[in-house]
This record gives sequence, C-alpha cells and structure tokens, in this order.
Amino acid sequence: MTTGYVYDPLYLEHDWPGHPENAGRLEAIIQRLEVEGMLQRLVHIPAQPATEEQIARVHLQPYLARLRRIAERGGGYLDLDTYVAPASWEAVRLAAGGLIALVEAVLDGRVENGFALVRPPGHHARPNRGMGFCLVNNVAVAARAALEEKGVKRVLIVDFDVHHGNGTQEAFEEEEGVCYFSTHLYPFYPGTGHWREKGRGPGEGTVINVPLPVRVGDTGYRRIFAEVLAPLARRCRPELILVSGGYDGHWRDPLALMGLSIAGFALITRTLKELADELCRGRLVFTLEGGYDRQVLGQAVLTTFALLLGDDPPLDPIGPSPYPEPDIGGLLGRIKGLHGI
Repeated sequence: MTTGYVYDPLYLEHDWPGHPENAGRLEAIIQRLEVEGMLQRLVHIPAQPATEEQIARVHLQPYLARLRRIAERGGGYLDLDTYVAPASWEAVRLAAGGLIALVEAVLDGRVENGFALVRPPGHHARPNRGMGFCLVNNVAVAARAALEEKGVKRVLIVDFDVHHGNGTQEAFEEEEGVCYFSTHLYPFYPGTGHWREKGRGPGEGTVINVPLPVRVGDTGYRRIFAEVLAPLARRCRPELILVSGGYDGHWRDPLALMGLSIAGFALITRTLKELADELCRGRLVFTLEGGYDRQVLGQAVLTTFALLLGDDPPLDPIGPSPYPEPDIGGLLGRIKGLHGI
C-alpha cells in the first residue's frame, strides 16, 4: 500500500494558551509517528492553501472576511469555545487546501489512501459561523472540490468524532451526491444529529445519524459499523470515502463520556478500509478532528496509519474501557427501520 499524509508546521501557529484544542495535540501525533518510524513509510503530500473560491463553496463571504479581519487584528474569540489566532486565517486556508491536495493525490492514483494531519478542525463550522473549535469545514470544502473539480459524482463522509458534525450535515443535507454518516454522543454539544434527521428534498435518505448514550464502546461501535454503515455505504455507492477522524470517543478523553478503546478505533479503520476496497478502489482519506488525550491521540493515529498501510495494528497500550456498555439494540432497530435497512 502507498499511504499519503499532509502536515505543515503552520498548523501549529493556530494556537491559544490554555485552550484544549491547541498545537500540542498535533505535536503529540507527529512525535509518536517519528518515534515509531512511521513517517518514513508514508508519502508526504505538500499542502497548498485553498483558494477563497474553494472555501466560499461552503462558507459565506462575509463570514470569511470577518475571520480574516479578526486574525489580522491579532486574534480573538468567535464564541466562548472558538478562538482565532493571528495566524489562523493562513492556517485554515492551508488546512482545507492540504485536505484537497491529499484527496487529489488519491483520486489521481499517486497514493492509495491517506490522512490529513491538519488543524484547526472543521466539522462544526457552518456556512456563516465557526463554532466548537472549528473555523472552516475542511472535509466539506474537500468534498465540494472533489465533486466540482475532479468529476466525482458520489461521496460518502463518515464522521466518528464524539460530537455531531452539524456543519458538515448542513452543507450537504439537501444533495443526493453526498451521503453523511455520523456517530456521536447525544444530546451533548452541539445538540444536533437526532436519528430522525435524514436529509431533505433531493438529499432525503442521505443523512444517517447514530446518536448515542454515554459509554458506548467497542461492542456497540462494531454493531453500528456492521449493521448500519456497511448497508448505507453499499447503497450510496461512493467513488470516494472521506472520514472526519475524531478520537475524543476514547474512554479516557477529558472532554467526552464515550467508551471506545484504541482497539475500537482500529476496528473502525479496518471496516472503512474494507468498504473502500470493495466500493471505490480503496479511495479513503481521513482528516483530523477532535481528540484531547495526547497519548491516546498519538497512538490512535499511529494505529490508523498502520491499518491504512495494510499492517496489523500495534498493541493498545492503554487497554479497554473499564465502564460497562449500554445496550443500543433498540436504537439501532429504530434507525434501520427509518432507513429501510
């Protein structure tokens, strides 16, 4: 396998002292990959800044102008959770552009799959506002570029971050060419993503939300990805699978209450890779979203790369969740009934 990655030191310049979404997250990932010799096995895909035209396919121009102004004035907060640093405007352009570059490398056959190690994250960013640590919706911008610039007709976006990607759903919920699948803690932040939400108009049926109670872990996610995602993916028939990879679903994450282990993330990655191999010639691209325990984050991303390369996953040094899992059989039954699975 040939696996690409995107990383640029400019991503570290989007930073704010004391904030949980800080440069140390990405530094921990790169350090772990370097210690294990993983970077030497990967193909580095240089990031190029996304153009304003590319970003404006998802976000409104007045919002982008405001973002740029705040950065130029030295930074500030969009809301209680979401900051703009002096370098944030350039960082968001390079983050979205980095993911676009990796998607193009996969579609052109230069690499088979890949992971964009970018910041700031993006899946909460809505057309007219940033929120939830997110400024520009990287995965939505890259999906739109694939559709409009590369001739792709159908994209599947899988979001396993512990929080619902409300911005991504909003960007595509009225379109038939993009399927959006999300697992998330509910009704926690941002409070969207009910299982009854299924898209609107031409996009009806293309949105599948799996809103979960606390402490769902490896067993529950195994059922979700086998019983719900796999049939959805085969129905969607994607030419490309994009993944919002948030690792805050780990049982030790300080900002959430889910029950996944690193072995559970390995199960998710393996399932996604098998579906990509079956449905779209292996075209699978991850992008970094959440995850706030640095040891977990570094090890989980290392594990993801190992599986993308076709290796066995490394041993999980942290271990399984110590908490009992709730039964989600009833929830899955309702979701499958709604979507005819």
